[in-house]
Amino acid sequence: MTIGGGLKRLGALVLALACTASMLHAQRIPFEKRVFNEQVLRPSEQPVVPIYEGYFENDDGTYDICFGYFNLNLDESVNVPLGENNFIEPAQYDGRQPTHFTPVPGMTPVSPFTSRFRRIWCAFTVTVPADFGPDDAVNWTIQREDGPPVTTPGKVNIAYVLEEPASNGRGNLAPILRFSDGSDAFQGRRGMEGPSLRARVGEPLELDLRVEHPFEEEVWVGWTHYQGAGSATFSPAEQVVEMNDMRAVTSTTVTFSEPGEYQVLVQAINEWPAFEFHCCWTNGYLNVTVSD
Repeated sequence: MTIGGGLKRLGALVLALACTASMLHAQRIPFEKRVFNEQVLRPSEQPVVPIYEGYFENDDGTYDICFGYFNLNLDESVNVPLGENNFIEPAQYDGRQPTHFTPVPGMTPVSPFTSRFRRIWCAFTVTVPADFGPDDAVNWTIQREDGPPVTTPGKVNIAYVLEEPASNGRGNLAPILRFSDGSDAFQGRRGMEGPSLRARVGEPLELDLRVEHPFEEEVWVGWTHYQGAGSATFSPAEQVVEMNDMRAVTSTTVTFSEPGEYQVLVQAINEWPAFEFHCCWTNGYLNVTVSD
């Protein structure tokens, strides 16, 4: 083969590779328009996966282990009561986990995060003692009636340490929340339970929230059905709250489908991409007794 012929072939190969790269680039879907990997998602009958998020150390030397979940159903909410199909071991940590699992959320005008981060992040924590060793574990198991059990272990492993309630490197800070004027303020993923409320089936109940943040102009707030056998519908389910002099007051309404004991979860984060970086947001919980 002559040098000239070799150069021609090399040039043709480079051109072919360039064309291929151009075609692949043209076929690439922009990140903001992608949906989650659809291979494990179905409209219904898929499992709920408990997720160990990591842990953070408290001032007293104890640790909080964070758990979230991923309901792999596009349309189906899943209820799994506390008990043999939804439990945490050791038993001393059982009972704090959710029993209602929200399906994969869709795109909303106020929150493009739902098209990227399609699950519930660190919905609750369990507090373990200072001598909780690297071989110790808190195990959360969820099993649908027609499916296998799914278990995730939560450990105090340095590879999974979380920043709480601030990320010095990224400059993020968890919002401060109050359920009413003059009530106790709370911050971070451990969260706090607010006052017990009462409602009637089919009648909207207003839920108020005070938000504080020292430097963000906006804070994302989302409400989720956390425990309770019926359904809880929020209007709106999420908001981007504009801060005024580092404070804001926001509200939603929730309507319950049947009587019973419910708990709702509110999460507030300074900016929605921070969910991916596990910092920094605040959880709050409200108990509601619903009657006919």
